[in-house]
Parts: sequence; structure tokens; C-alpha cells
Amino acid sequence: MRRFGQWLVDNADGMLALTIAITVGALGVLDVLGGEEINAAILLTLALLAATLLRDRKIATNNLNQSAAVRLVHGAEVDRMNSEAHRDAGQWIFKGGTGSSLRSVTLRACVEAAREANRPVRMQIEIIDPTDEQLCRRYAEYRASLRTGSDRDQPEPAPETTSRNAFATVLAICWYRQRFVLLQPEIGLSKVMTTFRWDISPTFALMTQEDRNAPAMFFDRGMSHYRAYLRELTMSFEQSRRLNLSRIEEHRLSDEPSPEEVRTLFSLLRLDLPVSMTDNNVADIISRAKLPRARQGRFRR
Repeated sequence: MRRFGQWLVDNADGMLALTIAITVGALGVLDVLGGEEINAAILLTLALLAATLLRDRKIATNNLNQSAAVRLVHGAEVDRMNSEAHRDAGQWIFKGGTGSSLRSVTLRACVEAAREANRPVRMQIEIIDPTDEQLCRRYAEYRASLRTGSDRDQPEPAPETTSRNAFATVLAICWYRQRFVLLQPEIGLSKVMTTFRWDISPTFALMTQEDRNAPAMFFDRGMSHYRAYLRELTMSFEQSRRLNLSRIEEHRLSDEPSPEEVRTLFSLLRLDLPVSMTDNNVADIISRAKLPRARQGRFRR
């Protein structure tokens, strides 16, 4: 009965039109009503039917908009959406593992777009702490567990590789900051790994997984999910270890930094490299940072 009652409430206008039509039809057959009364009743019934159709159309449109605002997206579409957002984003929030995609694509694209438009760009970036050996080992083991197919033939991710990737992200951010003063980055180092990666632009939130074959979740900025994830990343960032990037002004990095310059930079950030790390290891970090070549001249102050 409860379901039937709810159904009657949801379809009250249609039921009213049907009731009027049946009643007037019966009274017309019995010659109780004249022609004018029947015509008026017909017009009323048609008006109710029109209102019902308009309501159903509005509901269908809202449902369609909702399905477009929250949906699954895959590989090429994820890249396209991010690329379009980079061009106009005055703010970008990121949370993920080591930030490999951030430093190789997002960081450079956002800086290039902001520099061309002569506008500032703020970036809030949270990655795992590269100095936490246990955390880096756990993250490497998790990445290794996701390998499938041809990936199994590749060497297993090592804790040292995870650490270097995170160090490379910090290096890349500092390098770009010194060459584009309107870049306003904040870096937080987390003591807890995440199995998801969040990218939040002013227009959408995108949640992807470490598994490259898994679809991503898209949330339009008008959705409550967008605001919820924005709060989540804000609170998570507040609990992370924040790096004081003002210290990097004391040490100017070359267009092509040397291992010694990188060691000094991390020392200023209170992010000392392991004692066992050789110059070749530091050179590997520099390579992973994917800094533009000096000859391009695009990021010189």
C-alpha cells in the first residue's frame, strides 16, 4: 500500500486527467452533461496531459544532465579532458602516489598556459614522503601487485625507484617555480599511501586508479561529489608534512641542474637525500624530473 500511495502521489496529475476523462465520458454517454461542459472538460484534460508531459520531459532532462555530470571515462578521454582543463586552469589540486603524471604533463602544461596568458596559477600537490622507506616499499609492492600481461615482463618497482620519483616531482616543481614567478605551488608529503589519484581543476574532479586499464570517475563541479572531494583533499593536505618553498630562493638551480645543486636544494627544504644515494642516483632523479632542455629557452626568467 505504501508503494501504491507513493505511486499515486508521483503520478497525481496523470491520474487526475484520466479520472476527468473517464468521468466526463461516462456522463456524456448518459446525456448528463451538455456539449459545452464536455468541451471544457476535454480542454482541462488536455491541459493536464500537457503539464504531465512537460514534467516528464524536465525529469528526463535532469536525469540526462546528472548522468553527464558523473560518469566513467577511459584513457584517451581522460587525457583530452585534462588537456582542455590545463589551458584555462588558474588552480590545480593533486593528490596521488609519486606525482609522475603531474610532473611530466600537468605541471608543464599549466605553467605554459599561465605564462602565455600572463596569469598566476596555484597548485596544491600532495604525494607520498620520499624519505619514508617503509611507505615507499609498501607503495612499490602495491604497484607490483597490479602488473598484468606484458607488464609482468618488466622489472618489479623498487622502493628506491618510488622514492626517486617522488624526489623528482619536488625537484620539477621547484625548478618551474624559479622560472615562473606566477606559479604558486604548495607541496605536502603524506605518510599514508593512496590507491587513487585525484586531479581537481576549477571545472571538474577526476579520480583515477593506479591500474591503467581501470576507468576514471568524472565529477562535474556542479555536483556535490566535487565539493566533497575538494574538502577531502583540503583536509588531507592540512595533515601532510608541508615543505617551505620560500627557501629555494636561496639557491638558484641551473637550467640543467647538477647533482650537487640538487643535493643543496633538498637540504634547504629539510628533505635530505639518503646518505647512500650516489651522484648517479641523483642524476637519475634529475632525469625523472623531465625538465625542458635549456636550449628551448621557454622557461628562462
